Amino acid sequence: MNRFFIAILPPQHIQDYANEIKQHFVNNYGSRGAQNSPPHITLQPPFMWEKKEISILETFMETFAKKQNYLPITLDGFAAFSPRVIYMNVVKSQALLKLQLDLMNDIESSLGIIGKDGKNHSFTPHLTVARRDLKKHHFPAAWNDFQERQVYFEFTASHLTLLLHDGRQWNVKSEFSFQ
Repeated sequence: MNRFFIAILPPQHIQDYANEIKQHFVNNYGSRGAQNSPPHITLQPPFMWEKKEISILETFMETFAKKQNYLPITLDGFAAFSPRVIYMNVVKSQALLKLQLDLMNDIESSLGIIGKDGKNHSFTPHLTVARRDLKKHHFPAAWNDFQERQVYFEFTASHLTLLLHDGRQWNVKSEFSFQ
């Protein structure tokens, strides 16, 4: 069994900016966890799947993605899940909320995949720059550093990305284009 998750990855220039922020957290607060994956917006949290049956998962993803329209995404400011996580805030649009809910419902009904938090977890779209390895005693200074910092990006999501964990970090396995 391997661990996978499904996300939207922003364009490279936004990933580069987010990676600079992640590096700031490594350098100043020793928080390295966010560097274990490319900058992303999680739609389907990590789940286990047999790697030998990857074609079934990829066929589902391809079919699902083809039914989706391009999706405008806005990143606006920083926010936090206190006291451990700091992220770039993703504006909750009806289209993004519908995409995430449709994906979770379809992947459960078609493949029996339920994220580790199940359906009991409300969806707060975000792009993490400091993960749970940010020490609680560092959080106030880190949050003070970022809570008023301005960031604003707009982009159009054109595909979904399937990421695979290799035992150390998350890597892009495949991408599935919207119609």
